Amino acid sequence: MSMTDMELVRIDGSYGEGGGQILRTAIALSVITKKPIEVFNIRAKRPNPGLRPQHAATVKILAEIFNARVENVEVGSSIIRFIPMEADGTSINSNRNRKKRMDIGTAGSITLVLQALIPAVSISGNRLEMELVGGTDVKWSPTLDYMRYVVRPAFKAIGIEFSVSVEKRGYYPIGGGVVHVSIEPCAGVKALDLLSAPRLDARIVSVCSNLPRHVAERQVAGALVRLEREGVVCAHRSVSLEPAASPGSSILVYCSSGGSGSGSDYGPFIGGDAIGEKGKRAEEVGASAASKFLESYISNATVDTNLADMLVLPLSLADGKSRYTVSSVSQHLDTNLYIASRITSCRYNIEKDTNGLGVYQVVIEPVR
Repeated sequence: MSMTDMELVRIDGSYGEGGGQILRTAIALSVITKKPIEVFNIRAKRPNPGLRPQHAATVKILAEIFNARVENVEVGSSIIRFIPMEADGTSINSNRNRKKRMDIGTAGSITLVLQALIPAVSISGNRLEMELVGGTDVKWSPTLDYMRYVVRPAFKAIGIEFSVSVEKRGYYPIGGGVVHVSIEPCAGVKALDLLSAPRLDARIVSVCSNLPRHVAERQVAGALVRLEREGVVCAHRSVSLEPAASPGSSILVYCSSGGSGSGSDYGPFIGGDAIGEKGKRAEEVGASAASKFLESYISNATVDTNLADMLVLPLSLADGKSRYTVSSVSQHLDTNLYIASRITSCRYNIEKDTNGLGVYQVVIEPVR
């Protein structure tokens, strides 16, 4: 592909929160829109700036799947270029029927890779089955269960379908988790009009590996105490021991529903998760997850703050204007909205709800 620098969409990787989400969003949107991009100042504000292994792995696998050309994609790089194939070419690698495998290395987050991989594959109209090896439940990223029980139904509501199964959990620092993902083609992203949603009871999923079962049970107990303090009912709880290469645990407190229609016909999509830590009591881990959940639940927000920024990428390409509410506006959300607008030209707005509910309304309007 011949191009000039003027044809590149240049993205400042230090904008806003300045983390790896900028890169993931930009690469996925480049794949979908076929616009070549350059991302510079990658993670410039972080103590270890530049590409980390999971960032480089994400870029490389998307480049392989979609036959894109990449430049300077190495650990530590502060600037990369991602040049998708010509718009009139075959959209996915000719080996489309071969199940792919990617080892992110040690405990690199699988869920962060999925944040880019799922919308890129699905919205571009492709199907993919893949095995990913790395961290399933690690710090600074959603747990695998959050992807399964919160992100999956939310994405299904807008037309993006995927399934995730766990063969083995992966915790810091060893990783070694094995996850199988199946992504279906999306015929078109549906707009999301979710300003209100029914009040659902909470649900809890608690997991531990290479630890006594009571660790997962105590995580649930800690979460229940925190929920009961706010008068929130737990409709279902599950405790499981799962295989892993090293000891670890995680817990998710959530409520979500799926369906079709608008307004309160589906949603809410709210979750709060936490990872077990050495020296931290299991009850405290559970209480932490419940507290994160309650931040959004008590405010009557329709999506939690983490999902709010994950929805930006697909909804910037939806078939109409989308609206949803959050309990607070994170820097990740602000940043993702800006990056999406740079590539898709979508318009967006965040404003305080005027009905006294204490939430913020996020509006995303794609350019037709």
